[in-house]
Amino acid sequence: MEKIDDQKSEKTKAKFGQNKNVGEAPKVNPNAPKLVAAKKTGKEKDNFRGIIRIVGKDMPGQTTVKNALRKVPGIGHNLSMSLTRIVLTKSDFKADELVGNLTDEQLRTFEDIIKNPATHGVPTFLLNRPIDPESGKPMHRVMADLKFSVKNDIDKQVDIHSYRGWRHQMGQKVRGQRTRSTGRSGMTVGVMKKSLAKAAAPGPTGDKKDAKK
Repeated sequence: MEKIDDQKSEKTKAKFGQNKNVGEAPKVNPNAPKLVAAKKTGKEKDNFRGIIRIVGKDMPGQTTVKNALRKVPGIGHNLSMSLTRIVLTKSDFKADELVGNLTDEQLRTFEDIIKNPATHGVPTFLLNRPIDPESGKPMHRVMADLKFSVKNDIDKQVDIHSYRGWRHQMGQKVRGQRTRSTGRSGMTVGVMKKSLAKAAAPGPTGDKKDAKK
């Protein structure tokens, strides 16, 4: 009977992954340091620079090219994916290259791809201004140019007294969102409770006195 019980206990331990030697330290994979070292994308070269300024934004030199694209205001996920493909085809450096390793000429080509993506084959629906109201051409704004153009668009809507401009001027939501529970500005009036509403309302006695008068 004891042997049968021991066999059952071993089966249950094997089923639930319990180890007999509980005090043993977990085994370490000897290839673990090699795997960690393989994940490193780029290496610092002799001309490495710690801080790089790209399109008016300072970035650490350890940032890769594909990650640097996403840090630029005005470039989203989809546009960064298409720009990385352009970088791979039209430049002599890779997308996993560190930004600090790029030369001045490579930085110029990189900034030109960021500022003028339409001229490098990016479709117009990925641009933040597919049709510019002033020039009528597809354009893409980044950094301070994007903030300036958005401010000019809002000021233009306010000047022509459109409904959208009026909503901007009042500080309200513009795109049809609900404003009952969110988006309140200024002096807000809360919802009255039922008890306060009953106390404020005239009672039945007051109605009868008014009727007798």
